Amino acid sequence: MLSFVWRLIRSVVLTLLVVVASYALAAVAGSSIPVNGDWRQAESGVRIYVIDNGVHTDLVLPVTAEGVDWRGLLKPEDLADPAQAARSHVAFGWGDRDFYLNTPSWSKMEPGRALSALVGAGRTVLHVAHIAEPKADTRVRAVVLRPEEYRRLAAYVLGTFSGRASVHGYAGNDAFYAAKGGYSAIWTCNQWTGEGLRRAGVKMGAWTPFTFAVMRWL
Repeated sequence: MLSFVWRLIRSVVLTLLVVVASYALAAVAGSSIPVNGDWRQAESGVRIYVIDNGVHTDLVLPVTAEGVDWRGLLKPEDLADPAQAARSHVAFGWGDRDFYLNTPSWSKMEPGRALSALVGAGRTVLHVAHIAEPKADTRVRAVVLRPEEYRRLAAYVLGTFSGRASVHGYAGNDAFYAAKGGYSAIWTCNQWTGEGLRRAGVKMGAWTPFTFAVMRWL
């Protein structure tokens, strides 16, 4: 009996290792295939940023640029501290609602919530933070878009919102908004970021489930 249980455990562990390894290899391969291969960054235009915290990426856009004014959608009263809405930029991140709302830091991550998110079991939200303009570094990449490229990116982000329902975020400057789409191991927060950049016309990998898959092109 013990030998059977051991063989079963070993089989399950080996299967999981194969699945994880295959997923990682697929991510490397998918992110290596360029979309919009001829794209080059504009010399002037709208400067946006992509922030990488090691696990998740955010798109950072100016509050107002090229006819796009986020103040019409993102109201000061959505924030615990309405004065924070006066900041110059807005960071947008997309993800599983239950995981996002209950994981203010990675130290608070619960495996059950992470697994539920990966299998696409719940609703999604946009996490929106009002921030000062970031400074580019190894974790923050600046990208200059042409006006039409920026408007396509903004339209993509706007199209992810689902109604006006909002919940206060982790601090005074951020909030959560109901979003469209289903989070899964295939369509992750980083795939959402990569898709926005692809639609804008930016050179990007075909599949970007991890942060490195997005940042390697910027």
